[in-house]
Amino acid sequence: MIRFECDYTEGAHPRILERLVKTNEEQTPGYGMDAHCEKARGYIRQACQAEHADVHFLVGGTQANTTIIASVLRPHQGVIAANTGHIAVHETGAIEATGHKVLILPSDDGKLEAQQVRDLYEAHWNDMTHEHMVQPGLVYISHPTENGTTYSKAELEALSKVCRECKLPLMIDGARLGYGLAAQGSDLSLADIARLCDVFYIGGTKIGAMMGEAVVIINDVLKRDFRYIIKQNGGMLAKGRLLGIQFETLFEDGLYYEISQHAVDMAMLIRAAFAEKGVCFRYPSMTNQQFPILPDAVLQKINEKYSCSYWERVDAEHSAVRFCTSWATKKENVAMLIKDIQALL
Repeated sequence: MIRFECDYTEGAHPRILERLVKTNEEQTPGYGMDAHCEKARGYIRQACQAEHADVHFLVGGTQANTTIIASVLRPHQGVIAANTGHIAVHETGAIEATGHKVLILPSDDGKLEAQQVRDLYEAHWNDMTHEHMVQPGLVYISHPTENGTTYSKAELEALSKVCRECKLPLMIDGARLGYGLAAQGSDLSLADIARLCDVFYIGGTKIGAMMGEAVVIINDVLKRDFRYIIKQNGGMLAKGRLLGIQFETLFEDGLYYEISQHAVDMAMLIRAAFAEKGVCFRYPSMTNQQFPILPDAVLQKINEKYSCSYWERVDAEHSAVRFCTSWATKKENVAMLIKDIQALL
């Protein structure tokens, strides 16, 4: 079985494994206070063009989301997200477990619009009984979204403007950030993201690392006591250098961007193969996630050899599925899939 259902089926990039082995017997301070973590922080600040940023390494995406959100919100506040957002759908109520409601807004493509945020904010404060309701206190978006769509610079600038006018911190879930930056037509950079939001994280788990996310805090107000909250939420690794070494390797010479681009290139080959056969797509994704709408009979044949993620029923005879490439996707496996697509459709 050749697997295309997600972007974390493999372990870690060989260069990361080599670095972990090479440094295995080093003795360093714990909890991210070592030289490797500090070097990685420097590389990330440089990439973000944000020397003032605080950078913290957490073990996973759910820990990053819950820790950031719990640190920003007061007890009576909630976080605004698209109804398809990861924190609203795929984190088993982790945000609610911290005592905060996810305030969802409708979105077919996974993105939030600036006007939606403004409307929700104004609806809350214009209601005479607003103190009886959860107060919006933070805006959460993903780049790319769960549906593989991405924000343009203009869209993010508009959203950032509204958030700042409404005094709502803007958070970006960057679990797949590298794939979003490498997407065809993308005009966003890490520096743009650092300029336009208050806090975000750079995913490692899905982009070459064995595990780990790098939380980048831009807004000085949000920096205070963040390490306390990491610890309280179970996101702090005692052997913190294991995370630092991975991000040090990913960012010291552009490996992060290189392997992100590889995943997107492989996804575009798959997309082109489906498109040439007249297949439509559920979402206009130019990232490593592709969502073809396939006849069920064809999908059954494909699933004999390849795994993909079932997404949703489209009609009586067609389903939308997700083919997901990664930093480790082999060109020969993509070529094999393309050959089978050409034969089956």
